[in-house]
Amino acid sequence: MHNSHAHAHTHTPTFTATVTEAVLPGVVDPDGIQVRTRPAGPAGPGQVVLAMEAAGVSFAEQQMRRGKYYDQPPFPFVPGYDLVGRAVDVGEGVRGELLGRRFAALTKTGGWASHVTVDAGDLTEVPESVDSAEAETFVVNGITAWQMLHRLARVQPGQIVLVHGANGGVGSTLVQLARIAGARVVGTASATHHDAVRALSAIPVDYRAPDLEDQLRGHAPQGYDAVFDHVGGEGILASYRLLAAKGTLVSYGTASTRDVQGSSKAPVLKLFTRLMLWNALPNGKGAHFYNIWAGRRRLDTFRTKLRADLAQVLALLADGALVPQVAARVPLTEVGEAVRLAESGTVVGKVVLVP
Repeated sequence: MHNSHAHAHTHTPTFTATVTEAVLPGVVDPDGIQVRTRPAGPAGPGQVVLAMEAAGVSFAEQQMRRGKYYDQPPFPFVPGYDLVGRAVDVGEGVRGELLGRRFAALTKTGGWASHVTVDAGDLTEVPESVDSAEAETFVVNGITAWQMLHRLARVQPGQIVLVHGANGGVGSTLVQLARIAGARVVGTASATHHDAVRALSAIPVDYRAPDLEDQLRGHAPQGYDAVFDHVGGEGILASYRLLAAKGTLVSYGTASTRDVQGSSKAPVLKLFTRLMLWNALPNGKGAHFYNIWAGRRRLDTFRTKLRADLAQVLALLADGALVPQVAARVPLTEVGEAVRLAESGTVVGKVVLVP
């Protein structure tokens, strides 16, 4: 990699003098999220500045604004779990030909800004044929679904899988990727979303049904080869019971406790303990907790996997094999409205912030 830092600075005219960003000042209602401007800084060594074209409103930020996310930074901070943007400045040691190209990045925080500085190693190129907001809906959701499906559950053609919350961001992506992998899919969702679940070629089941477990068992008398559960809480027991002899439970959250007062760590620790005990049982069933950041201590391996997996998802999107669901595109300056909409439970798909 040649050092093209000098070359990069011939492009500074495309770079703006100020950054607009959304700041979480503390535990606030959506309209308490502040929009501020600050002077822009250049990209540091190994870094790239992206001009944001789309940033996601994820479940993580809904927890963060309540002070409930497992390892959120101290207030105040700029949220924003992931984004798609165009490279407008590169730092020392970064190839100049990255300039002007579009990339996706997983950030955990910092994405809700007009310009976001990221390490070059955290970038995955976005095919030019794909809309930025549509690509955005598959960054954290696409990586999560792909890795759970292919790296943890290793779903095979002809298997049957259960996806809880099949109409959600990760859920609908799981359904589509599982169908592409040749699996049959049963998905739980509220009755209003059953047509949407059917449209993705899955069998919908009402998660509010009093005989939910019996209904789910009816669709898979031998049990499910994989169950994907983002709810946690007591429902995880049923998810485990519904597994086939060699089935895999993948848990990836504790959504059931979002609005519960008290520790953000207690529900997670209870879940971890359960999964560890189940994994120790000699019954052939597997139980995993999926965390997108696991393995980051071995940074190169982590980045290589993440880039490869996201690239496969974005290629499927470019080919038209994946159906994106953008619920709304909301300007960054109206971030409070975007968060309110995302939390309302009335939208299908993902609310995306745009410049």
